[in-house]
Amino acid sequence: MKKSVGKNIAGGRSTATSSRTKPVGAMARRPLTSEPFRNIHDYLSHKLGREIVGGFYQPGDQLPNELDLRDHLSVSRAALREAYRVLTAKRLISSRQNVGTRVRPSSEWNMLDPDVLQWHLDAGLSEAFLVNLFDLRQIIEPAAAERAARVGSPEAIAEIEAAYADMARNKDGSGDLTGADVRFHRSILAATNNPLMASLGALIQTALVGSFQMGWPSADTMTDVRLMQHRVILDAILARDAKAAHSRMTALLDISMEDVRRALAGDRKS
Repeated sequence: MKKSVGKNIAGGRSTATSSRTKPVGAMARRPLTSEPFRNIHDYLSHKLGREIVGGFYQPGDQLPNELDLRDHLSVSRAALREAYRVLTAKRLISSRQNVGTRVRPSSEWNMLDPDVLQWHLDAGLSEAFLVNLFDLRQIIEPAAAERAARVGSPEAIAEIEAAYADMARNKDGSGDLTGADVRFHRSILAATNNPLMASLGALIQTALVGSFQMGWPSADTMTDVRLMQHRVILDAILARDAKAAHSRMTALLDISMEDVRRALAGDRKS
């Protein structure tokens, strides 16, 4: 049975218990040089965050001794401690004097943090995590579409239209269809004129990109039927029909959730 969408960063799950420290020599060495980082502690927080979310360090595991880790990574004490500060703020780790730094239970992680969501995506979304993401979308997005129809400014709705136009233009896979799809949904959140709602855009992006990584049929191309399911949402928002916007977004997400379940079922059979 396939447990995750993609590969874990460390190439597998840790068998370490909370009573011992993961040896430095066994650390994952996934290169991050292709990605832009502002400074060394930004690089370190992403590297360690990915290893934690990817399962190289399990909840309860103690991170390597600071001196060993600094030597292994060739970084300064200040850079490592700043990276730890970032991971502590995201609730991935906790440090105690004379005890060390340990990974917190996953139930305590800040799952809505954009970096934590991205690290889940990089590590390979588990079935449960992906299903939970779509379940949350089914709660959030119909309400967002309804509110966008009620209060969305002409400029905000124009952004939804532009994203839809890009989806239609790229439906044959000739352009960035995934990016256009993500922008369509994020633009609806932005059109609610609620900054807290708009901040959930990273969650929507993780759910969509994660499902596309599974080989979801709409990843490379989009059928006219699926495109029309987006169009009717846009039409309801343009018409300021809040009730229709809500119901049409609900219908789209119900179908999307069925696609996810079928893809997961296919993975289990393969």
